[in-house]
Amino acid sequence: MSSQPGSPPLGEGPGPPARAADLPPPAERGATVIPDRVVARIAAQAARTAQSQRAAIPPDRSGPAAPSASAAIRTGSVRLHLAIDLPYPTDIPQICERIRHDVAERVAQLTGLEVGEVALTVRRLVTAAGANRGRVQ
Repeated sequence: MSSQPGSPPLGEGPGPPARAADLPPPAERGATVIPDRVVARIAAQAARTAQSQRAAIPPDRSGPAAPSASAAIRTGSVRLHLAIDLPYPTDIPQICERIRHDVAERVAQLTGLEVGEVALTVRRLVTAAGANRGRVQ
């Protein structure tokens, strides 16, 4: 393709197309809304990753160790609640703090929301032998 004499080459125009110039400024157009359940799913996935890295529990999607999460978004900030399993023995406060930090960082990175609080509940402690063993009859 060639351009008209006296006009700038294609792709190097003086600015955006004329149609974009007719739009109001971005702040007046609206906002992107991310539903709570989407943020909760992102948080659960981030918790699964952090759990496998920090607590040495493999990220098995169908296993009993899969973390659960809920989220509440209010004015650009999100409060998260996570429920996870941890291995026994472990330094519970240290592992929980690292998981909280990892999840908050990842959720903020992916959603652009400020993470105000990450509440974490340890559902159960799992022994290495008990993780792969069934119930004793």
